[in-house]
Amino acid sequence: MDHVWSPWRYKYIASADRQEGCLFCRIDQERKDVENYVIYRARLNLVVLNLYPYTSGHLMIAPYEHQASLAAVSEAATTEMIELAKSAQLALEAEYHPDGFNIGMNLGRSAGAGVADHLHLHVVPRWTGDANFVSVVGETRVLPEDLATTYEKLKKHFS
Repeated sequence: MDHVWSPWRYKYIASADRQEGCLFCRIDQERKDVENYVIYRARLNLVVLNLYPYTSGHLMIAPYEHQASLAAVSEAATTEMIELAKSAQLALEAEYHPDGFNIGMNLGRSAGAGVADHLHLHVVPRWTGDANFVSVVGETRVLPEDLATTYEKLKKHFS
């Protein structure tokens, strides 16, 4: 049997359900951008790496407004969110050269939202064959780099 080791992720997994309050509101209020992997703070949204990425470069764009519904977020925030998604796509193309992207939202727990009370947009670079037997059968993802490296690569594109 082969083993895939990722010991740096233990601190995230061990504390995931222990955090009080809203993840995105906490990240915004803490102002610990490097520790929380905040790539960019725009006027109405923040861009942050996903701590549990599907692929390297998986990031999220969340409005500062604490809303669960897309319809409840201001037009200005949603417009900026889409513009940030376009910037994220360009940054990810420049650094990772993916074959495609998944860009979208899961609104509500039944739709797969891990953070159901604060909407956010996922930008996920994809490569042909990135969903191999390990991720499909083993429900395990193998990522070629740690989050700190991904953070450094992408942050420079949002300065």
